[in-house]
Amino acid sequence: MPMGMADIAEVLWNDFLQHNPINPHWANRDRFVLSNGHASMLLYSMLHLAGVKSDGQRKEVTLDEIKKDGKIIVATEGQFAPFNYFEGTKLTGFEVEVAELVVKKMGLKLEWKTLGFDALLTGLGQDRWDMVIASHGITEERAKAVTFTSPHYCSGGAIVTKNPALKTANDLAGKVLAVQTGSSYLDAAQKIKGVKEVKNFPKDPDAQAAVMAGRADAWITDKFVVMDVLKTQKNTGLQATGMLFVEKIAAAVGKGNQGLADAYNKALGEYMAKGGGYEALSTKYFAEDVRCK
Repeated sequence: MPMGMADIAEVLWNDFLQHNPINPHWANRDRFVLSNGHASMLLYSMLHLAGVKSDGQRKEVTLDEIKKDGKIIVATEGQFAPFNYFEGTKLTGFEVEVAELVVKKMGLKLEWKTLGFDALLTGLGQDRWDMVIASHGITEERAKAVTFTSPHYCSGGAIVTKNPALKTANDLAGKVLAVQTGSSYLDAAQKIKGVKEVKNFPKDPDAQAAVMAGRADAWITDKFVVMDVLKTQKNTGLQATGMLFVEKIAAAVGKGNQGLADAYNKALGEYMAKGGGYEALSTKYFAEDVRCK
């Protein structure tokens, strides 16, 4: 049977009493009877003090609160090499290193969370973490829901295929495309006129696999991901034949959390300045400077 408001409040109250002894007379069960109205008020107050919204979500954490705690919680996918991926149990990649170095400049510790790409911005909107860095292109639609930081690289959607004749959007008419769910590449693919079908996959490597298996004609993904695939995976038969669009890539914080965005941008700017280390890291991963020109 579902618990009522008074039942939930009483459970929380009893747990509170175990860890916070107060006047035993006031706390006596026989004398402390909750109506639903009082229970609602108590539950709201306790959740507020615990840093939880009344709908069960974690409250957005301000920059001052993050500084006081000394730690920022950052989410990424961990399945998008060379930007964010696992080497064994170690999370690494260009964006992972960028975030770790920038957060260090902010004087904070970093706690990583990894999960599916299409859940990252949703979780940010629910204040489950403080920031997301996972190759999100800055789009008008996304900007309605989150606040983007300054871009940490520029890229674009590449056409990857076994068919060298597929070089432009017009060439994709009548073809089946494979794209990752929730990505700006999916948005772009769905806008191409005359496409036979757009198949979306939870992970980008799954979209690649669909083309390699002949279940799709072209894979639309980040141009640097393609470079990494062609360099590290031999005999795939794949080739990058053209670009659909160019985009700026940035981290994101909760909508309106400008204080955190500004602090991150300041540290990122110092890191990306000449001699700050960004160019060396970019060259390590891509053999070129990938910042937005």
